[in-house]
Amino acid sequence: MADETPPMPDRDLDRDLYGRGMAVRRSVLGAAHVERATARATDFDRDFQDFITRQAWGSVWTRPGLDIRTRSMLTIAMMAALGHEEELKLHIRATRNTGVTLDEVKEILIQVAVYAGVPAANTAFRLAREAYEEMAADDRMADRQAGTARGD
Repeated sequence: MADETPPMPDRDLDRDLYGRGMAVRRSVLGAAHVERATARATDFDRDFQDFITRQAWGSVWTRPGLDIRTRSMLTIAMMAALGHEEELKLHIRATRNTGVTLDEVKEILIQVAVYAGVPAANTAFRLAREAYEEMAADDRMADRQAGTARGD
């Protein structure tokens, strides 16, 4: 019987995927979010964080067939359809970085209603509204802080 030991992974390829993945992950989700997620990693989930950085962000989000904006819209639709609430809100917030507009998110969620069901879209609309309200509150806070720093 032949040796069925899997080949050792190419460390250079792993580093390249990880580096590309971190760059895209930061550009989509924001550096602050990625730094928090990385800092919260424990011995239990550190390998998972590495996996999603290499595979989801480094392998898939960097493929040439779709641009980041399109991938963002698809991800929003899938997270809404699957009922993944935290990930949906994360990717709604990421629209600041991907260029997906509020009106486009609305249309995506209407599409979800038809193909994944009204309850999924209803929840997604509520979560999107909450995310946009949180983003607006963050903007107001940043504006106030900037005004205080300038002495306004």
